[in-house]
Amino acid sequence: MFLRWTRTGLMLLCATALAACSAPATESAPPRVSFPNCDGQVSVSEPPERAVSLNQSTTEIMLSLGLADRMVGTATWTDPVDPALAAENARVPKLSDKNPSFESVLATEPDVVLGAYRAVFTDEGVAARERFAELGVPTYLSPSNCLPEEAPLGDPVELDDIYREVREIATLFDVEERGEALVAQLQQRVAAAQRKAPSIKDTSVLFWFARTESPYMAGSTGSPAIMTRALGVRNAYDDVRSMWPQVSWEDVLARDPDLLVLGDLTRDGEGDSLAAKQQFLRTDPAMSQLPAVRVGRWMSMTGTEMNVSLRTITGIERLADRLAELERR
Repeated sequence: MFLRWTRTGLMLLCATALAACSAPATESAPPRVSFPNCDGQVSVSEPPERAVSLNQSTTEIMLSLGLADRMVGTATWTDPVDPALAAENARVPKLSDKNPSFESVLATEPDVVLGAYRAVFTDEGVAARERFAELGVPTYLSPSNCLPEEAPLGDPVELDDIYREVREIATLFDVEERGEALVAQLQQRVAAAQRKAPSIKDTSVLFWFARTESPYMAGSTGSPAIMTRALGVRNAYDDVRSMWPQVSWEDVLARDPDLLVLGDLTRDGEGDSLAAKQQFLRTDPAMSQLPAVRVGRWMSMTGTEMNVSLRTITGIERLADRLAELERR
């Protein structure tokens, strides 16, 4: 149907437009929520209804907070979703297993975009936060990863940083009570894990994330360091301030760790899978002689557990079980 304007209607429209133009300007309402976030600020005027999560860890926080109905897209999956969250996750469209395009994110008409790593908010990832801001889309970056992963950190990431992220996301979406309940649940799980391995003190643990040539091992500032501090054991690279330093096997031999934690990554790079790591350790002339290798003192962890996320708590629980097992022996 086409609208037919009469002369009277046209005059009324002009009069209304003139009145609007001459009316005094009103100040825009202040944001409902606004707080510092890494090197920027995140502000929302209303609880978001159309959120995109660019990384698995932010996705699993949102799903744990019961926010699936406010999500219009997820991306960058490194592991299968936590089985407890699978049903809720199935309700949310997956934009990509890896970094989605900037255009595909915008096509969902998001009112907020969340990411866990600084790299995702770059032109090499999805897009810089400034590009989203130019279009009026607020962004949230995990406070545990404000700096690039290879950057040395002045202070290590702590469990409190994970709890803070839960609370901040809950605040953005106006579900603070759910956030507090989730934090309390996580704290109870950590306490239970600590009770399982109360007397193991002098054990050193090496966390091998990826690659067999110039391998990435866990330094003193990321998720594995949170695990060792929580359980009172020593990270083999507790003297290195970056999250994932590249080291030599000669140095690993010199440190002679008591337990090896082997990253079982789903990507297909050299030395990424658990099987590839075990094959290397068993066949390399030098590493096969490491005492921990000779007696099979190792365990696996997923990539999501070894990166700062809710799964860090799962890593604490699984490490506690393995340490308790070794102590019984």
